[in-house]
Amino acid sequence: MGDRVSIGNNARIEGIKHYEAEKFDPKIILNDGVTIQQNIHLTCAESIEIGKNTAIAANVTITDIHHPYDDIHLPIEQQNITTKPVYIGEGCKIYNNVVIMQGTKIGKHCTIGANSIVSGYFDDYCVIVGAPAKIVKKYNSDTKIWEKI
Repeated sequence: MGDRVSIGNNARIEGIKHYEAEKFDPKIILNDGVTIQQNIHLTCAESIEIGKNTAIAANVTITDIHHPYDDIHLPIEQQNITTKPVYIGEGCKIYNNVVIMQGTKIGKHCTIGANSIVSGYFDDYCVIVGAPAKIVKKYNSDTKIWEKI
C-alpha cells in the first residue's frame, strides 16, 4: 500500500490464498494517492494493481477471479477458479457500481462511467461506458481534444 491511500467504510479487500484444491499467492497493490469510497468488493487470487491517484467511487467490484461452470455435474462454487491479473492505470476515475472483471487492463487517465461492466484492454486517455463497456471517447494527442469514437 502506497502513501495517502484512503479506503471508505464496508470495504471487502480479500486475497484468496486457497480455493478448493488450489493454492494462490495474491498481490494487491494500491499505489500512492488511491482513494476508494464505501462498499468496495475487491477479490484477488493472482494480482490486482491500482495506479497512483486513481479514485474509485462507491459500490465497485474488482476481481481477477472467474468461477467456471464447465462441469455440469458440480455446483459452480465447487469448481476450481481461474485467474488473470487486473491493472488499472494512474489518474483514473471509476464511478459508482462499476464491475471490473478478470484480465482487464485499463490505461492511465481513463474515466469509467457508472454501472459499467469492464472486461478487456483499454488504452490511455479513454472514456469507457456500458455493459459491456466500450470506449466512447478518446483523447487525440495531435488535436489536443477528446474525440467521440
